[in-house]
Amino acid sequence: MSRIGNSPVKLPPKVEVTLAAGEISVKGPLGTLSRKFGPDVTIEKNGEELKFNAANAEAGPLQGTLRALVANMVKGVTQGYEKRLTLVGVGYRAQAAGDKINLSLGFSHPVVHQMPKGVKVETPQQTEIIVKGIDKQQVAAEIRAYRPPEPYKGKGVRYVDERVIIKETKKK
Repeated sequence: MSRIGNSPVKLPPKVEVTLAAGEISVKGPLGTLSRKFGPDVTIEKNGEELKFNAANAEAGPLQGTLRALVANMVKGVTQGYEKRLTLVGVGYRAQAAGDKINLSLGFSHPVVHQMPKGVKVETPQQTEIIVKGIDKQQVAAEIRAYRPPEPYKGKGVRYVDERVIIKETKKK
């Protein structure tokens, strides 16, 4: 049985939660997020808390997953999320242009990544990217996947707090 799913999600004062048939909607100062869920987990609103109950023993993992997703939604509409990336390598550049980011990552062509709705991107320097949004999406992971850091020279797109272990080259 899930232990995370048993702990309730506390709602801040400015957050409104709407429960409909199989869908939860969370509205806060930064925006609105909604998610559908199945009949295996029920959500109860008790004052300023949300409680999650599994319908049977097999739904325990779904209970914990749904609780974590709703907690991320509540955090997103109140505080928002921010992820910082850095480009390491000669000639690696990034430039934000509206809802797109243009990346020069050593390929023969520039890479243009379209941002989803509600996600903003900034480039304070040519080698630094800041991704902001209310939904905890994998936009930063998608940008990193274009050129992940390689283990011999460490070149590539990496998170600011990421440590890359450099391998030793083969000796003759």
